[in-house]
Amino acid sequence: MADLKKGDYEGLLEKYRSRLEEKLEGKVEQFQPTTKDYQEFRKEMLPPHMSRYEELCALSEKILHLKPDPKSVAATEQFIETAHLSVTPSGAVSFGVLLPLFIMIFGGMLTYVFLHSPVFVTIMIILGLCLIKPLIHLPKYFAANWRLQASNQMVLCVFYVVTYMRHTSNIEKAIEFAAEHMSPPLSLDMKKILWDVETEHYESIRESLDAYLLGWREYSLEFVEAFNLITSSLLEGEESRRLATLDKSLDVILEETYEKMLHYAHNLKSPITLLNMLGVILPILGLVILPLVVSFMDDVSWLHLFFLYNILLPVGVYLLGKMILSKRPTGYGDTDISEEIPQYRKFRNVLLKFGKKEVQLSPLYISLMLAAVLFFIGIAPVLLHAINPAFELPADPEARYHLLEYQQNKKGALVGPFGLGASILSLCITLSAGLGLGLYFRLRSQNVIKIREKTKELEDEFASALFQMGNRLGDDIPAEMAFGKVAQSMQDSVSGKFFQMVSTNIQKLGLSVEQAIFHPQYGALQYFPSKVIESSMKVLVQSIKKGPRVAAQALTNIARYIKEIHRVNERLRDLMADIISSMTSQIKFLTPAIAGIVVGITSMITTILSKLSAQLKTLNAGAAADVGTSDLMDIFGIGIPTYYFQLVVGLYVVQIIYILTILANGIENGSDKLNERYQLGSNLIKSTIMYVFIAGAVMILFNVIASQIVSKSL
Repeated sequence: MADLKKGDYEGLLEKYRSRLEEKLEGKVEQFQPTTKDYQEFRKEMLPPHMSRYEELCALSEKILHLKPDPKSVAATEQFIETAHLSVTPSGAVSFGVLLPLFIMIFGGMLTYVFLHSPVFVTIMIILGLCLIKPLIHLPKYFAANWRLQASNQMVLCVFYVVTYMRHTSNIEKAIEFAAEHMSPPLSLDMKKILWDVETEHYESIRESLDAYLLGWREYSLEFVEAFNLITSSLLEGEESRRLATLDKSLDVILEETYEKMLHYAHNLKSPITLLNMLGVILPILGLVILPLVVSFMDDVSWLHLFFLYNILLPVGVYLLGKMILSKRPTGYGDTDISEEIPQYRKFRNVLLKFGKKEVQLSPLYISLMLAAVLFFIGIAPVLLHAINPAFELPADPEARYHLLEYQQNKKGALVGPFGLGASILSLCITLSAGLGLGLYFRLRSQNVIKIREKTKELEDEFASALFQMGNRLGDDIPAEMAFGKVAQSMQDSVSGKFFQMVSTNIQKLGLSVEQAIFHPQYGALQYFPSKVIESSMKVLVQSIKKGPRVAAQALTNIARYIKEIHRVNERLRDLMADIISSMTSQIKFLTPAIAGIVVGITSMITTILSKLSAQLKTLNAGAAADVGTSDLMDIFGIGIPTYYFQLVVGLYVVQIIYILTILANGIENGSDKLNERYQLGSNLIKSTIMYVFIAGAVMILFNVIASQIVSKSL
């Protein structure tokens, strides 16, 4: 068995697997050798929706065992392996068919029982049919999302590997060092490379690494080229050529990243314009015409608008945005330190101090309380009508403004509220959604973002500090003294405070260099949580063991790498400046302003139509069955109440702001969840308040105009 090659071994394994399948009359799944540690690590690192998807796939496979297309099995298995999913292709297909069937059958039954509308039953059937293909291909979507998040860490991954290998030429230790200092998902990939060797799935680290890089060849060739250069440095006999090859690997991924981002920025203008037109401008402007259309179609209600504008359109815009983000090249992204460092998780809460006692209050409770109060105010007109259906009924045509103003349609059913007061109160429901979400994201991220900004100040000037530290070590000054000298030369700077803290720990507490930096209670890194700084200091501690000159060279090269990464990152931000500024103006001003004006115009049109309808009823009652008046009554309806119309538009504005903010952050920063939450909090609060202010002001103004027009026609 020891002399068997990999191909012979797999052939022998397949031979005995086929025999077992014949005996057991069932398929024997291929064994994937993974350790318990890997399974626990994978469970902790994967997001919760992945686990739920795996459970649903396993359940669906038991209920409805479907075989996938043989042509797509290999590709699906590759997607499953990329996303680290514990599912089978059969389970993915079974789930993709079973869930749409559930939606079609039970969704159709529920809509027919409660809404009595064949239209919604048809919509549920069409929706279920449309969902089959996307749900079957969910592993492909998860793999693409995994690659998007991982690609944002590739530059940092190569940086860590190269930094370690400059002083220790060991690829296995370098990958372990990178996995330790990165966050998921790429850290999970690096761990998997090592575990595949540990469990003898591959014979060597080179073989495991080559198998992993094979999956990236189609999507990120520069990442593959960088690692090929890193592994080739192991074969160099001369030290100078080995170091030059390592430097070349980082240069390759930085330059290729810039070129790919340049092309991405040039090709991004057309999709973004399409997204703005199809997702924002045309839908909102189309709302102006809809009230007139609905006035002539009694079968169309606000629920149809809700399904179109608050379900179908947001889903379409979100998917289009995800397609744009999936083509984003590799970058240099940031991580959420509150998820990586346990002691900083408390900053995701609202911290209240009472003397020496500190109380943590979850942002979820605050936002839910505010949202509930605003929502209750917003639905007050509906509750008042439910308590007393005769309230403000029948409406007085002579009165200009009402709170509720329910009216009877052609079928004699009560429709409303049409009153201006109810329309104004409906804005509270929009505030409930926008402010509730915005406040939650803002409170959850504002403390952590402040810590990141302070850390960024240190990282920006840390390269210069490392150069000085390297020079001191190059002069054969011990590291214990070098920290103090660098701190003196960089007084009143963030880097100076860091080095002064390390020096103080060494001189006054008697700690070693390693303890002065990494001690869990007194270490300087506890006050400056940065993965880049942590990795630089770990390299320093390791290289000091080989002498101060080796440590000096290591720090000098780290400083150069940090400056190069920072330079390329700033060039990438400059490329995206025009597109990001355009999307920012769309989020913060254009979308809420246009939507608010449209709601005001629609309110005026609806008011005029409802008043005219009431006048026509009066004329019809007074004119003994006048044929012309009766025909005119049959043509005009009373339309959709502004209360519900504003509700649809307001929620659509909140949804679009949410989607565009995620898209803008993804284009600019890649997968940066902390900045995404902070931007969501800021944009949702500001844009929702702007929309509500504009919509309320325009509604009041245009209703005054509409009342004057109607009063002149009496």
